[in-house]
Amino acid sequence: MSEAQTPTTSETSAGETMGRAGSQVKEGIIGSLKGINEIEAEIVSLVRSTVSNTLKASQAVANESINVTKDVIKGTVNATEEVGTGLILSTKSVAKGLIMGVSDVGGDVLNTAGQTTRHAVNEAARVGADVAMVARRAVDGVIEATREIGGNVDETAKVAIGGAIEAAGAIGNTAVRAVRDVLVGAVEAVKDVASAALPKPPPTHKVGDRERADRQP
Repeated sequence: MSEAQTPTTSETSAGETMGRAGSQVKEGIIGSLKGINEIEAEIVSLVRSTVSNTLKASQAVANESINVTKDVIKGTVNATEEVGTGLILSTKSVAKGLIMGVSDVGGDVLNTAGQTTRHAVNEAARVGADVAMVARRAVDGVIEATREIGGNVDETAKVAIGGAIEAAGAIGNTAVRAVRDVLVGAVEAVKDVASAALPKPPPTHKVGDRERADRQP
């Protein structure tokens, strides 16, 4: 039997170098993810306070919430256009902030959910962004906010998904299918909502043996 080979000095050094490289990458990724979480939290706070303060200053919260939602989404897209990236990343935080800001002043959260995803899809399409991913991030933000404020998650999710699919429908069937596919699994009811928004294929009629037997006199 051959004796077990012991690692040489160079092999040990290479192994330690690789180990250090892995540790450095790990620490870097952890730091980056922590930074992303902090940025997302800041966006949520900014949008929430801006929306609630704007609506508090208005005498018509219901009407103004629609305008504020549209303005906030447009402002988000304009900001990401200027820096060249970040729309998909920021959409969830912006949607979450919108829902929480409207909730703070007793506004219509359900309506805001639909408006948020609708405008997000429209603006994403306008600038050529990934409509499906923007829709998913917006829906995720709406659901997360609704859960935190103690709202009806299922109902709000249905409205949010319906708004996204409705906006995608104005773009075309390809956009609808892309949005539907990426939203499947967001909530349990998404399949029903998505299916209802898609064109129905023509029914195929098949006569089985039992049906033929029933028709015989």
